[in-house]
Amino acid sequence: MVVFVLEEMRIRSLGVIDDAVVELSPGFTAVTGETGAGKTMVVTSLGLLLGGRADAALVRIGARNAVVEGRITVPPGGAAVVRAEEAGAELDDGALLISRTVSAEGRSRAHLGGRSVPVGVLAELADELVAVHGQTDQQGLLKLSRQRAALDRYAGDAVAAPLTKYGEAYRRLRAVSVELDEITTRARERAQEADMLRYGLDEIAAVEPRAGEDAELAEEAERLGHAEALASAATVAHAALAGNPEDPEGIDATTLVAGAHRALEAVRSHDSALAALSDRIGEVGILLGDVAGELAGYADDLDADPLRLAAVEERRAALTALTRKYGSDVAGVLTWAEEGVARLLELDGDDERIGELTAERDALRGELGGMAQALTDARTEAASRFADAVTAELASLAMPHARVSFEIRQTEDPEGVEVDGRTVACGPSGADEVELLLAPHPGAPARPIAKGASGGELSRVMLAVEVVFAGTDPVPTYLFDEVDAGVGGKAAVEIGRRLARLAKSAQVVVVTHLPQVAAFADRQLLVEKTNDGSVTRSGVKVLEGEDRVRELSRMLAGQEDSETARAHAEELLAAARADG
Repeated sequence: MVVFVLEEMRIRSLGVIDDAVVELSPGFTAVTGETGAGKTMVVTSLGLLLGGRADAALVRIGARNAVVEGRITVPPGGAAVVRAEEAGAELDDGALLISRTVSAEGRSRAHLGGRSVPVGVLAELADELVAVHGQTDQQGLLKLSRQRAALDRYAGDAVAAPLTKYGEAYRRLRAVSVELDEITTRARERAQEADMLRYGLDEIAAVEPRAGEDAELAEEAERLGHAEALASAATVAHAALAGNPEDPEGIDATTLVAGAHRALEAVRSHDSALAALSDRIGEVGILLGDVAGELAGYADDLDADPLRLAAVEERRAALTALTRKYGSDVAGVLTWAEEGVARLLELDGDDERIGELTAERDALRGELGGMAQALTDARTEAASRFADAVTAELASLAMPHARVSFEIRQTEDPEGVEVDGRTVACGPSGADEVELLLAPHPGAPARPIAKGASGGELSRVMLAVEVVFAGTDPVPTYLFDEVDAGVGGKAAVEIGRRLARLAKSAQVVVVTHLPQVAAFADRQLLVEKTNDGSVTRSGVKVLEGEDRVRELSRMLAGQEDSETARAHAEELLAAARADG
């Protein structure tokens, strides 16, 4: 059953298109028109809807922005539905409404199901819904990395599962190798760092600072430096509170307070308020006695020893020397020492760490070699099936004697991993270089498609590859932009026939200039310009009956009214219907 995905697109102010609606249908749709009419803009528009790169040059001259809107039916329960709902999109009767706006300044905005979304969300949906192929995709197929990716995609879980395990081991090996290289290449720097740490730790250990010692010494130095003034003040204060033995007639605070207390005590029984005051004066007397006693003890204990002061200043100087280098205070110095010990243990453990990393690296290389061998075996098995399937497709594309094969090889590298008894280079995708080879006819050597395939042959190889994928890893819609370039005659007929067969299980949209291909389409759309060179709403129309015969005649002979061309066009249509 064909899954109908693309229903329609509205294109405004994009390239030569002023305002046009492209109505699509299930099955095979061919988009035709004269060169420069704007039919390739259909591909460009879909590319924008599917998260393609925005380019200000696409905006029609004089317009503020270009807008592409599309309606895409989403297979129920599929990954595309889940991703769209995660982005906040709402379905409209089982379909997603997508729009993309590109301003003349190059800014781009995307909307999905009524919600503004990042362009990347559209690209994620594209992977599930549509496969777009054009001339640039053919050139991409010439890259070895793309050929390996195509083989891996065909192999499915047979390669995907071991490739996942290989990738994890490869990333770990890279991390271990980087750490090992860092330790070994920076050995001199790390040795110098260790020496500096040892010197600093030895210097700190020689002083043996204590936490808070700098504050204590500062306070002691201040006291020792003013010992005489402090003693004199304490003596004077004590005499004021408790009296001076040398002046027995002198009046002191303690005596005065005691007299006041006695006076009140004599009459306290007559008034509770006065009794309370008497109690408070008694407390003052006790407090004065305590303070006086402490002042006497302070004066007696005060040490004015200049030797102790010198020792304190010397100790402070030693601590200051440390704080200049290792911290703003003694606490900072102690923190530096603690961190320095930990770092020194790490640096001193380099030899042990190098041994551990070397052992892990060698073990990982051994494991990676086995995993790479498993990947090679899986790819080799899949390559045989893939090549046979593509070769069979080429036979139906007017290349009956062509033979496709894969060469899977490795590159010798003494720093690599051991695979099948050889030490070879490895990368994130394994140790294999995969190259697609083509022998176009019997007796011809199999050569890389980059060297051995003409433009037409390359188009057919790419189509054959996609048809094979359609049977193993299908998407609902395929869009081909002039995949038939460089092809004509019988080969063009066979391409049209194969696209029609592909359309029995998927929606196929083809931008083509070949009448042999267009004749096989279930629906043909004509893109044509108006007299002012633009494509308007009426410029994209469905061709039926006589209109379709006239367009095929133009494509065949460049003349719409040529009787010979008309007869040939009708013959093509009849042959296509009979084949279907």
